Amino acid sequence: MSAHQQQAPLWQALCDKAQAAHVAFHTPGHKRGRGLPASILQHLGGSLGAVDLPELPDLDNLFAPEAVIQEAQTLAAQLFGAEQTWFLTNGSTCGILAALLAVCGPGDHIIVPRNLHTSVISGLVLSGATPIFIQPTLDQHLNLAHSLCIQDIQIALQNFPKPKAIFLVYPTYEGICGDISALTACAHDHGIPLIVDEAHGPHFAFHPQLPPSALAAGADLTVQSTHKMLGALTQAAMLHVQGNLIDRQRLSQTLQLVQSTSPNYLLLASLDAARYQMAHAGPEIMQWILALADRAYSQLQSLPDYSQWEPIGTSPGCMALDQTRLTLPTHLFGAHGYALDQTLIDTYGVTAELVTPDHLTFLMTLGNTMADIDQLILALRDLYQPNSQPSHPPYPNAKPPISLPVLSPRDAYWHPSERVHVIEAVDRISTESICPYPPGIPTLLPGERIQAQDLNWLLQIKQSGGVITGCSDPSLKTLKVVRE
Repeated sequence: MSAHQQQAPLWQALCDKAQAAHVAFHTPGHKRGRGLPASILQHLGGSLGAVDLPELPDLDNLFAPEAVIQEAQTLAAQLFGAEQTWFLTNGSTCGILAALLAVCGPGDHIIVPRNLHTSVISGLVLSGATPIFIQPTLDQHLNLAHSLCIQDIQIALQNFPKPKAIFLVYPTYEGICGDISALTACAHDHGIPLIVDEAHGPHFAFHPQLPPSALAAGADLTVQSTHKMLGALTQAAMLHVQGNLIDRQRLSQTLQLVQSTSPNYLLLASLDAARYQMAHAGPEIMQWILALADRAYSQLQSLPDYSQWEPIGTSPGCMALDQTRLTLPTHLFGAHGYALDQTLIDTYGVTAELVTPDHLTFLMTLGNTMADIDQLILALRDLYQPNSQPSHPPYPNAKPPISLPVLSPRDAYWHPSERVHVIEAVDRISTESICPYPPGIPTLLPGERIQAQDLNWLLQIKQSGGVITGCSDPSLKTLKVVRE
């Protein structure tokens, strides 16, 4: 380990500043915690407010870093394998927005997977770019989307105007990883960058049993939610870049468009501390997490007639699986996904990360213990119903492998619209991005023509207890469509 990796410059500077005997006539208004509401002081004490500091001279400036923030970002780049790293205080969402704004403008094309996160649609609305949608390969057994197939990417590159980039989700929410090395090579053969939503993969760089990180596979830009799988605070993320296909000056400028001019220094410093934690004990931490996963998998294997989900090799879009995620078909436990999730919470005190009608996904991270695994397995043993079959139809996969929206997301978003009854919305062009959340993968997109099976799917999810976001009518009785 580099001698520099033994330091946490931003975290140390924040702690030093919090302990300094200075009279504050600057923001925030609580003045180092003294003015915080009594309820916050009672539960958290004054230490939280002491480190809630603004951009003071000793703490550097996020948008023009020259001191401790720059040092911390450089250390992160070295550890994660990037040439340059930016700290983000608005989650991976702002990193994705900035990346799209950096490479795309109005009228440009970009290749994106249809199982993209809703933040990508926001980036397309802001940039004015038109997506070339690629339908991911599908696991028919679990009704799960995999990654993109290289053959579909190549067809898209042959049949559409030269795109500005290829955008990839790696891994998926369930930990499924496509052939990122082949996709990187394909992008570079065409002189365009591969941009990766690696929100759920910041831990990949720290153990050989895990899939390769996007940077190790040659990706040009990757955005990681450091808080999701590592030790940073919620909403703290990183953006990494390498190579010469990304205009870094423009990227710095677009980051200023989508981040607050008053960044939370506790979030920034937590990124530095999380990097320091992984620099000192990353492989050991990941070995422990994999041991937790092995315990969970082995305990499930002991259930009668239990068949482990093994998607690797079932499609070109699934080359590896993140073993720190446990994805289970809900029908094996006798309930629809939302009902099963509520039972686990109410009866067993167990909360999943991702809930869909078909499956539940559980994350195992550095904050879990063997006792946590045992509590999860106890609950699953009690609920397990061997040989049970799915009681609801799978989501219809009727979308074409490669498609363009009727209108760009921006044009649809700003187009004059009208509200119609949900039944009358079939074959109309949506102006809304509507998705079950989590995982935040839109079912309806602005600019796409609404299909009956999509509406039926959304209504099934709502009737089953799922949460639908993005719709201007929360009851989902009406939808906003392009006025004809």
